Order: sequence, then C-alpha cells, then structure tokens
Amino acid sequence: MPLTPVEVRHLELRRRFFGYRRSSVDAAIDEIASSFEEVWRERAELGERIHVLEGEVARHVELESLLRSTLVSAERAAQDMREQARRESDHIVQEASAEGRRLLRDAIAEKERLLAETRQIRTSLQAALAYVGDEPSETEAETPDRRGASPAPGLERLAG
Repeated sequence: MPLTPVEVRHLELRRRFFGYRRSSVDAAIDEIASSFEEVWRERAELGERIHVLEGEVARHVELESLLRSTLVSAERAAQDMREQARRESDHIVQEASAEGRRLLRDAIAEKERLLAETRQIRTSLQAALAYVGDEPSETEAETPDRRGASPAPGLERLAG
C-alpha cells in the first residue's frame, strides 16, 4: 500500500545513541521507494489511458465533423431536389396551360367553322325554299295551297 506524502512527513524513525537506527531507516526508505514505484507505475498507466482516451476523443471529433458535413450535404441535396421538383412542376403546369389554351382555340375554331357551315346550309335551304316556293311544282298543283303552311316539316327548324 503506497504511502501518502503526509505519512512520509510524519514518519518517525527510531533513534540510537549516535543517530537513527539503520534498520528502521532502511525499512522506511524501502517503504518509500515501493510507494513511489507504485505511484510512478500508476502514473504511467494513467498517462497511457489518457493517450488512448485522447485518441478516441479525436476519432469522435473527426466522426462528428464527418457527420456534420454529411448532414449539410444531405440537406443541400434535399433542397436541390425540392427546387428541381418545383421547376419541373412549374414546367408541367405551363405545358398543361399551353395545351389547354391550344385546345380552347381549336374548339373555338371548330365552333366557328360549324357555325359558318350551319349559316351556309341555312342560306342554301332558304334559297331552295324560296325557289321552290316561287314556282309551283306538279305535285303542288294537285294538292291544296300550301303557301301559308310551312314548306317542309323538318325545314322549319333550320330556317329559323
């Protein structure tokens, strides 16, 4: 068991006539040397342990730094992906909007074409009805006067 510095200071050596007893001094020196040796060994072991722990701390600091940089990279990549997805969605919306406008223009053009065709058919029918109405036909002479009635049951809707 190692001696403490207080115990060494209060160590009492037996005296003799002309000084201390040699055996008690030798025993005290041996005990102090053993204690010092044990403390020195513990100090060396603790120094090694400190060195190992400092290495672990350095490794953990390096790992923490790596994790931080990885996290920053992942956040940056996620932000870039969100931005790219937003740009792509904007592009898709613009394309869909343009396609909608094109379809609307096509539908309006088709409507105008159909209206023009309807007007042309109506005009042709009115002209035909007017022509038929001005000259009596052979069948008209045999049938009663139909001038007050509509010329044809289905044509009335088209003429109107």
